[in-house]
Amino acid sequence: MSELPPAEDLSAYLAFFRAVEPLKDTLRSGFTAQGRPESTAEHTWRACLMALVLEDRLPGIDLKRLLQILIIHDLGEAVSGDIPAPEQRGDKSDDERADMESLLGHLPQPVAERLLALWDEYNSASSPEARLAKGIDRLETVLQHTQGRNPPDFDYFFNLGYGRQHTDAHPLIRELRRPVDTETEQLSRLSGDQKT
Repeated sequence: MSELPPAEDLSAYLAFFRAVEPLKDTLRSGFTAQGRPESTAEHTWRACLMALVLEDRLPGIDLKRLLQILIIHDLGEAVSGDIPAPEQRGDKSDDERADMESLLGHLPQPVAERLLALWDEYNSASSPEARLAKGIDRLETVLQHTQGRNPPDFDYFFNLGYGRQHTDAHPLIRELRRPVDTETEQLSRLSGDQKT
């Protein structure tokens, strides 16, 4: 058993845990099947669950690292919220990194550096785990959009191209996306989307 950290580290951990609590109320553009807006924390939970379930189909992938990356990939949204993909303009990574740094500033420096390195790895897609995390993130998003009770003007057509380069980067994620795209096309037609 390891020894307990100093009291100031315990306070720092609690300050960080409190600072990230708003992620539970950070709403995304997707809706649940009951019609409630989905939170970023809920999106992250299912993305992690997807990675865990698929573990035996992901040879050469470090599951622990993949889960670590997925857990922190949207953590900065606790500060500035989520910007729906169709509304994003330009590169938002500098703002997201600044949000991460502000949250991580609560933690002891070695812990903060470790978590920021994971976020940087995800953002730059510099490892197989980070590239897979991006694919799972996008797959979870388009899957939720097929399950949610979305408003009548929901843009299903956008989802057909959303994150394609990331979901196509891994054969398993690409194959899992195929039936989701078929369902998205059907929903797009039913909603009267004339773009399809």
